[in-house]
Amino acid sequence: MREAHTFADHFSALAEGYRQHRPNYPRRLWHELSQKAPGRNTAWDCGCGSGQAALGLAEFFGRVMATDASAEQIARARRHPNVTYRVAPAEASGLADAEVDLVVVAQALHWFDVEAFYREARRVLVPGGLLAVVGYGWLSVNAPVDRLLHYFYAGILGPWWPLERRILNQGYRTLPFPFPELPAPRLTLRAEWDLSQLRGYLETWSALKNYRSSLGCDPLAPLLPALVRLWGDPRRKRLVTWPLFLRLGRLD
Repeated sequence: MREAHTFADHFSALAEGYRQHRPNYPRRLWHELSQKAPGRNTAWDCGCGSGQAALGLAEFFGRVMATDASAEQIARARRHPNVTYRVAPAEASGLADAEVDLVVVAQALHWFDVEAFYREARRVLVPGGLLAVVGYGWLSVNAPVDRLLHYFYAGILGPWWPLERRILNQGYRTLPFPFPELPAPRLTLRAEWDLSQLRGYLETWSALKNYRSSLGCDPLAPLLPALVRLWGDPRRKRLVTWPLFLRLGRLD
């Protein structure tokens, strides 16, 4: 018998940072998904975190059910009249059979018991319903900043990333996907950030939290002078981008 999946809570302590500093998804993503879903009545944002995807979906769906296993993330999520938040694991949503037109998992599938989640998605989707697995890759500012941040990500924090991070880095292509797969648009996340906003984003990295907790020191502090030199005026806004990857499946 398979052991029950245990929720690995890497992010409750980072919930406020997630709410403030994680990038927002492009509006076109939610428009495209609403066009491919069989209806626009109800969407389920599974593993919703602080609600970035839920708020985007709320423009296109009459009701968004947003769940996360972290009560702290749910408590800090941004509210919207079309969004109902609930603390629940991905594998046991509490939703009714055939209740939703669209299931979205944004930057979260690597934390789930994937097979159990797929069973739950099949149960709650209407016939012909759509499953969208969304994630984003490595950020880019410009070549010098990118090199420094990659050194920090891999060279300093490398051993402190949870093992599940590898699944995300592979664009979820190594995970099973037992649904008829649909072509997906190529999209990019974009943000105009100053240096303090970029630092806020770095503070949400689970590996940074793990490093500080384990070693009792801060690896980010010695990086900052070099980052300031490369950035220039810390108040200057620079374009930050992330490649977005997307797997779409139709309930058969």
